[in-house]
Amino acid sequence: MEKELRDQLVALLKREVVPAIGCTEPMAVALCAAKATERLGQRPEEIEVKLSANILKNAMGVGIPGTGMVGLPIAIALGALIGKSEYGLEVLRDNTPQHTTEAKAYMNAHPINIGLKPDAPDNLYIEVITRAAGKEGKAIIAYEHTRFIDEAPLNPPFGGTSKERSTPAEALPQRGSGEGAPLSLRTVYDFATTAPIEEILFINEAKQLNERAATEALTHNYGHNLGKTLSRPLGRGIMGESIFSHMLSVTSAACDARMAGAMTPVMSNSGSGNQGIAATLPVCVYAHDNHNTDEELTRALILSHLTAIYIKQSLGRLSALCGCVVASTGSSVGITYLMGGSYEQITFAVKNMIATLAGMVCDGAKPSCALKLCSGVSTAALSAMLAIQNRHVSAAEGLIEDDVDRCIHNLTRIGHDGMKETDRLVLDIMTHKGC
Repeated sequence: MEKELRDQLVALLKREVVPAIGCTEPMAVALCAAKATERLGQRPEEIEVKLSANILKNAMGVGIPGTGMVGLPIAIALGALIGKSEYGLEVLRDNTPQHTTEAKAYMNAHPINIGLKPDAPDNLYIEVITRAAGKEGKAIIAYEHTRFIDEAPLNPPFGGTSKERSTPAEALPQRGSGEGAPLSLRTVYDFATTAPIEEILFINEAKQLNERAATEALTHNYGHNLGKTLSRPLGRGIMGESIFSHMLSVTSAACDARMAGAMTPVMSNSGSGNQGIAATLPVCVYAHDNHNTDEELTRALILSHLTAIYIKQSLGRLSALCGCVVASTGSSVGITYLMGGSYEQITFAVKNMIATLAGMVCDGAKPSCALKLCSGVSTAALSAMLAIQNRHVSAAEGLIEDDVDRCIHNLTRIGHDGMKETDRLVLDIMTHKGC
């Protein structure tokens, strides 16, 4: 593979695989509030927030790091009071209990008005206006969790236009900073398996961060304690002591911590911490228990993360399709590689994943996402086991075609186009529950 293309893919990975503290949707809103406050130049007396439906959906039920609280108001208040926009998705990393107390008092004394933006140009849209002493500060994030579109061109950089989303990935026009690297599953595989190892060692930071989050959950109590439950006598009695049970326990534990608001950062993928967790930890656990080499693990992580990025390029960052489908497809690819699988067998794993998980609904970010990650990881392991024996869902079945890239685009068409009404119905149910 030519160095120019390798450089593009490295830039793409470094741009999409980044540390994040807490759920990325409320953190992006806090980031936007921080930027609007910086532009105002003083503490705001009033904050107005307008959001796309998908941002609202993913921010309603998730813990805000270091606060013991759930939802957007506390995230917005902290973003305005102590957030630093240069921190990106770690915008609230300076938060302390004293800051949380101050933010609670601010919420009680100042209006924070949150509403939908009906004509938002993308599923990912955040607009924050801060006001004080007759002045305003305004910031808008769209298309990506850290992209301020009032500082950059408005062309959608990720997911593209509807026409681009229906175009094979390898035919899409190139964009700057690695955004338009011409991806196909073959390109992903060739890069991951042949790139000089020194060029891709950076991906190992994902292992370090996400394993730390899992350890945090296994030694404390977060969310539904799914990871802890699987690692205790009840879980071991049912699941046994196996690579499979370890994969489920460690992956769900990291999600437990993140969704409950632990201050521990995780390595995200395509703007999602849970996707980063699911693309990383099953691969790491399998490599450790299977005694793969360090180089094999590094290449498997590149395979997993870049596969997830490839799928998201035609799906879009936020949709009605649960991100665990995307990330666990990546991890299935990585696990198949660690089993000694060929490129053809990796395509089999992808087909098995799509045939099984297509259509899993995203109903917002929340502690129970750990259960969905377990479903994704379970299917990833099963798909890889079948693939390594050359068994796969055939083109005569459902969404599957002989061409694996067409299979991927069938999945993303379902998620992006076919599930739009599902997305609206899910939000309606979430916002009209009796509780």
